[in-house]
Amino acid sequence: AAICNIAPRRGAPPKGQDRWEVTEGGFSCALDLVKYMRSNYGDYFSIQVAGYPEGHPDRITKVSELGRPMSEREKARQVDVEGEAYVCSDEDYEIELNYLKEKCDAGGDVIITQLFYDFDHFKNWVADVRAKGITAPIFPGIMPLNAYGGFKRMTGFCKTRIPPALAAKVAELSGDEQKAAFIEFGLQYITDMCKKLVDSKLVPGLHFYALNQAERTFQIITRLGYYMP
Repeated sequence: AAICNIAPRRGAPPKGQDRWEVTEGGFSCALDLVKYMRSNYGDYFSIQVAGYPEGHPDRITKVSELGRPMSEREKARQVDVEGEAYVCSDEDYEIELNYLKEKCDAGGDVIITQLFYDFDHFKNWVADVRAKGITAPIFPGIMPLNAYGGFKRMTGFCKTRIPPALAAKVAELSGDEQKAAFIEFGLQYITDMCKKLVDSKLVPGLHFYALNQAERTFQIITRLGYYMP
């Protein structure tokens, strides 16, 4: 069978390298690849572009470097990484929305988002996306809570916003002796968030980041009633 679906991503820098750098003769960003596919292959490929509800990690910087008080919208997407407050400024957030529109206008058929755990902010981001005239379907990126260590590493790397109530509960269940309780809490939290997403009718489906650990995803879709044996 032919490969007909492509999710173009710029990607993270190689291990040991702080910033991503363009390879000589290569594409400089996902937009370049979207344009290349459409200009060379027409509609053969379905293209799923990335969306970042809280801003791309490269644009999420320390609040202390903002040079002014945060706006209310910035406060709503503030990220805490190892005790330091970060945010994608309103100015950079606007740049992100405009760039997403460029990718969709260039040929992106579908938007798949970065992982997130704050439904309310996601809802606001969708409204902002639609206000830009972007009509592509949006699939929310769902990452189950597999283990405390992995959750902290991934959300730190991606600079993901953790709602205060979630952060407090995760910290409470961080010990090895709490592993079973952490897993159960994570399953219920993600299941509830998925229900909110589906009930909101803002999304046509769910996209899971299983990271080669399919068990949690399987358990969640079973709780949602989507598994049909």
